[in-house]
Amino acid sequence: MPKPVRIYVRYIDAMNQTVGKFSMYLVFAMMGILLYESISRTLFNAPHIWVVEMAQFLMAAYYLLGGGYSMILDGHVRMDLLYGRWSARRQALSDVFTALLLIFYLVFLLTGGISASKYAVTYGQVNYTSWAPPLAPIKIIMTLGIFLMLLQVIATFFRDLSKARGETLP
Repeated sequence: MPKPVRIYVRYIDAMNQTVGKFSMYLVFAMMGILLYESISRTLFNAPHIWVVEMAQFLMAAYYLLGGGYSMILDGHVRMDLLYGRWSARRQALSDVFTALLLIFYLVFLLTGGISASKYAVTYGQVNYTSWAPPLAPIKIIMTLGIFLMLLQVIATFFRDLSKARGETLP
C-alpha cells in the first residue's frame, strides 16, 4: 500500500482508539447518574425528571463514539455461516465488499446527521419532554461518532484490501 494510505490507517486507528477508550468511561457516568437517581428516589423521595434522558444521551454517545474502536477490536457481530471456513484472502475479499456497502450506508447516515445537527443548532431544538433538554449537543456527538466510524471503515477497507492482495498493513 502507498505511504499515504499507511499513514491514514495509523492515524485513524490511533484517533479511534483514543476516542473509544474515552467513551468506555461514559458507562460509569451513566451508572453514577442512575445510582444517584435511585438513591434520591428511594431514600429522599425526590425523583428527578432529567435522569432517564441524560442516561439515554450518555448511552447513545457511548455506542456511537465507540463504534470505530469496536471495529479496531473486531468486536462487531458477524454472521458466520461460511466466513469462518474461508481462507484469510477470501475473508478479506468479502470484507472489502461489505466495507463498500457500509461506507455507502454511513455516507447517507452522516448526511442525515449533519442535516439534523444543523437544524438543532439553527432552531434551538429541544426534546419534547418536561425536562426539554437541547438536542444540539447529542446530535453533534452522534454525527461525530458516525464520521469517526466512517473514517475507521475506510481504514479497515484499506487494511482488508491489502490483505486480499497478500500484503500486510499494520
